[in-house]
Formats: sequence, structure tokens, C-alpha cells
Amino acid sequence: MVLTSDTGHAGDTVLLDETVSIDGHGLADPSGCPREGGPRLSKFHAPEIVFGSESLPEAAHAAVRLGASRPFVVTDPGLTEAGWPVELLRHMRAAGLAPQLWNEITPNPKDHEIQAGYERYMASGCDVVLGIGGGSVIDAAKGVALLAANGGTIGDYEGIDRIANPIPPLVMIPSTSGTGADVSQFCIITDTERLTKITIMGRALVPDVSVIDPRLLVTMPDWLNAATGLDALTHGIEAFVSLAHGPLTDTHALHAVALVHGHLPTTMIRRHDDAARSAMAQAALEAGLAFTNAILGATHAMSHQVGGMLDLPHGVINGVLLPHVIRFNGADEPTRFVPIAQAMGLPARPGMPGDEAVDMVATEVRKLADEVGVPTGLAALGVRDQDVGRLARLTLGDACLTTNPRPASIEQIERLFREAL
Repeated sequence: MVLTSDTGHAGDTVLLDETVSIDGHGLADPSGCPREGGPRLSKFHAPEIVFGSESLPEAAHAAVRLGASRPFVVTDPGLTEAGWPVELLRHMRAAGLAPQLWNEITPNPKDHEIQAGYERYMASGCDVVLGIGGGSVIDAAKGVALLAANGGTIGDYEGIDRIANPIPPLVMIPSTSGTGADVSQFCIITDTERLTKITIMGRALVPDVSVIDPRLLVTMPDWLNAATGLDALTHGIEAFVSLAHGPLTDTHALHAVALVHGHLPTTMIRRHDDAARSAMAQAALEAGLAFTNAILGATHAMSHQVGGMLDLPHGVINGVLLPHVIRFNGADEPTRFVPIAQAMGLPARPGMPGDEAVDMVATEVRKLADEVGVPTGLAALGVRDQDVGRLARLTLGDACLTTNPRPASIEQIERLFREAL
């Protein structure tokens, strides 16, 4: 399968089954070996990144550079209570801007919330869009910007590269350490009629600037810290084994895995450990850079359906599903899990049997999930056996399944859901 952009820009999204076309050049097979004599080529999309403690004021300067006068600031009630948007607004006003605040976003942002934000944006005469918050806020900010330039409803853009018109500039400030939404080409929105999450992908959704200030992470509640940390771990692992992986994504993916494994438990115990928080902020960033370019796999494709149905924390669902998907994928191609085991500090060695590494990694992921308080099964989250058929059918239509390293039938997806119950 060769996948190109609906807007005519081939390669804006790199997905492959048998071959990849990057701007019309270079066909490769999924192993990375050249095909038809051409080298494997890839694009690496990333925003401008400002990283470090006390970097929040840089978001105001970035907005000015992007031409803002009335920036639209998207956040949520929880972060508003924590005080970070107030600090951001102060910096923006000091820079001569007249920001407009909108904080009516709930976890797993809903289609009707995006519509309301878009209407507020248009009525306020805004220009640049800023999102300060977790993945839900950042996805909502992307959704508002998308509609501001293209109209319609958010569901019209489900799929890959369906955005025709350039969207307003985006500046994102993550307050969690895991989603990677601040550097990704993904926008995930809950379709409240179908009770599922829709995936919108496209180069246009990569923010212009990401400002990552680890100070913001200290106000996360423990459950959110655990959920987003496991999300970053899932991003790293799925990006590394993805059919669309490459050398540029592999380095970021493995380093993200190492950082999460080494520092997430510390942040659960010592909230104000600056070194651990900075490490987790970097883990989220690197995992985001990996997955936005290599895409993801079955864990995310399945998790989107559970989250859309039950409005649950995405990372918690990932933490439950990931060990099962690791074993499923590893049964077909286990060797990619040896470097992952090494990144986690496990006693893996080059040349060891891949199936041993698969077992090591799956077991260690479950151990980490236990350590941070994630349930062992989907049933504890409210999933019932009678839900499995519907969840599996929806999973088959999720874009993230396209790059899973092992093809999956509906029967296999159903089996995975039942194993995870």
C-alpha cells in the first residue's frame, strides 16, 4: 500500500504496509531494506521546541512572532484552578497581547465542545491559538484551529490529510508528561453519537511551537501522572516496532522508554523532584516525536475505542492493553523487542532469542503498571464481554492499526480484548 496525501502532498503522513512513497521518491519494504534500488527515505516532522524550567513566558513571545494580537487560549477548569493559565495570560498581556481565554474542555474532548470553541473563537476575532494543558486541551485547541480555517464539523476531518486550508498558528504548552500532543500530527476527538474516538491526522496539525516547562507537571494528580507516563511508554514501544519506524524515530523511541522506566515511579513518590520531572517531560517529548513520525499500533487503536465508549483516561487503558499487544506482536516478529528490553535496563543481550525479550518487556510493563496503580484488566474499568464485538469492529477502522507490525483480524482483536478483560 502506498499512502499519499489527499491534498496532493505525498508523504505528509508516512504509513506503510508493503511500500512507502515519500514525495514520490524511494520505495522501501517495512524492514527498511531498499526496494527497486532506491534508499528508504522518511520525513521527520517537528515543531520549534522550547524546553526547560521557567520557559512558560516564551509562549507569549512565540505568539507575538507568529503575528498574534488576540490569541485564543484553550485550557480546562482543572488547570485554571492550578493557576498556570493566569500566569500565561499575565505574560501575554505584558507582551502587548489581548488574550481570550476559553476553558470549557472536559477530558477526552467531545465533538460538541470543539464546535463551541470554534464558535467562541470566531466571535472573538482571534488569530493565533494557544493550548495550555494536557492532551485533551491540546487536541481541542487543534480542533478549534482546524474548524476556524476549514468550517464544517470536526467529524468531517476524520482520517488522514483531509485538511484543505492552512490553519491558524499553534503554540502548545503541555501540563502532563505523556501525551505528546504538543509535537504530534494527531488530533483525537470523541464522537458522542458513535461513542468512539475519531483520529484526525495531518501535517497541518503539527504545532508551530511547543513550550515545555516541567514546572507545570507538579500539579498533576497522581492518577493523571500515572496515566500520561504509561501513555509515553506506549508511544515509545509502539513507535519502535511500527511498520513506519526509521533511524530518526528509533533513537527517540528507545530513549523515551528508558526515561519513563527510570523516572515515572520517582515522580509518583516525590512530586517535586525536579530531575525526575524534567526527565519525564523529555520522555513525553521524545515519545511524541517518535510516534508522530512512525505512527502507532494496535494498543492505541484498541484504546481509542474503550476511551470513547466509557470516557476513561487514555493512558490507563493503554497500561492495561499494552502487555497483551506486546505478546501478540512479539509472536510474529520478536527481535525488535530486544533493544526495548535493553532500554528498560532488563538483562537482555544482543542475539538473545527474541521471544525471551518479548516476555521480559511485557512482564516489566505490567509490573510498572502495578507500581503506579493501574488495574490489571479492562473489566475493572467497566468493559463487559458483550462490548468486545463492537470495540473490535471499531478498532479495525482506526488509523493507528495501519502501522501495527502484525496484521490483525477482527477475531484476533476480539481475542486480545477478552485476554485483557
